[in-house]
Amino acid sequence: MKFGLFYEHQIPRPRDKDQWDPDAEHKMMKNALDQIELADQLGFDYIFEVEHHFLEEYSHSSAPEVFLAAASQRTKNIRLGHGITLMPPRYNHPARVAERIATLDLVSDGRVEFGTGESASEMEMGGFGVRREDKKQMWEEATREVIKMMTQTPYKGTEGQYFGMPSRNVIPKPLQKPHPPLWVASSRRETTMVAARLGMGSLGFAFETPDEAKERADEYFRLVREECYPIGEAINPALAAVTILSCFEDDEEAIAKGMEGAQFFAYSLAYYYNPFTGGNHKPGQENIYKGFIEAPEDKRWGAFGDAFRGFGGFSGGAAKEEPEDEVTRALWRAAQRGGCIGSPDFVTDTLRKYEDSHLDLMIFVAQCGARSHEDVMDSLYRTGTKVIPEFKERHEKHQKWREEQLAGVEHEINSTI
Repeated sequence: MKFGLFYEHQIPRPRDKDQWDPDAEHKMMKNALDQIELADQLGFDYIFEVEHHFLEEYSHSSAPEVFLAAASQRTKNIRLGHGITLMPPRYNHPARVAERIATLDLVSDGRVEFGTGESASEMEMGGFGVRREDKKQMWEEATREVIKMMTQTPYKGTEGQYFGMPSRNVIPKPLQKPHPPLWVASSRRETTMVAARLGMGSLGFAFETPDEAKERADEYFRLVREECYPIGEAINPALAAVTILSCFEDDEEAIAKGMEGAQFFAYSLAYYYNPFTGGNHKPGQENIYKGFIEAPEDKRWGAFGDAFRGFGGFSGGAAKEEPEDEVTRALWRAAQRGGCIGSPDFVTDTLRKYEDSHLDLMIFVAQCGARSHEDVMDSLYRTGTKVIPEFKERHEKHQKWREEQLAGVEHEINSTI
């Protein structure tokens, strides 16, 4: 199993002010680059940077291609992932996506992972005029054309349902051939299986039971073997999952330094992705962090409160039955296990369960909420020195399992797992 970091670039507003300090965004960006440089030195394998727009406090990462380019010059080995690029053409013209991905691949010496997705927040869709009922079809159409732009000389052009363009030679071309590894955001099981059929890596949750995670892996790789019709010219068979990380000397310290950040991550996520709150957000006028801090303890997980009761010391009491919705159920299960908030031994024990279920890549959210830069760096150092090494020693065994799963696959494979 390999390891990565996931960045939203969260900046909660000060509780007692209407706006951030003038240098808050600048400081956050510089701190994140320091964290990624340390992660590279410690042997983390990937970073994934989101693309979001207008989601104040929750995510200030609206130009990931710029941030990843800066990170490429501070690092040597770590893979640089878009997690994800918003593909509906109203967000990003497909030709501009192809140009930016290729340029980043060149300046990073071929370290790009091309993650794709569509977003589901009302603030973003409304801001760019993306209709919810069209966004999935927009994603697939645009993703297919971007891949063609990176591989065809010249690009033959298209007249699609959501995007049209005449023949042009879209330059530059990426260093990795035929194109960087392809991923798609997969918060639900059905999307994971779509990823398998299209030959894409799946970026999803880390909140399944070990038996379910193994069953998902088995079915994913079966579909890659038997029902894969690649969206690109090479496939990236890979399963990745995201979870919260706070790793300190003992569980009590990890909870004290990491729990509020985990809570705010959930609270702000629920705020923007709940149509009754996110859709009515007043841009530039709301203080989400103040509402979070002043909320009763049992409300700090926002709309996911039932899912997160019991998480890492949260005393609200666990819901008696698993929620029916797949995403909320995944979060509920995370609450029962505590995620990766704890001592190195606790984090290691948690990760072994995913290793046993054949997860390829675990991606950690370490920078979230109002966590201090110093605490993030400390947590990363402990994880890199006390947790990751034993998994690296066993990765060869996982590689052999992957080879068995992919035996007989005739498609070209371009995967960095």
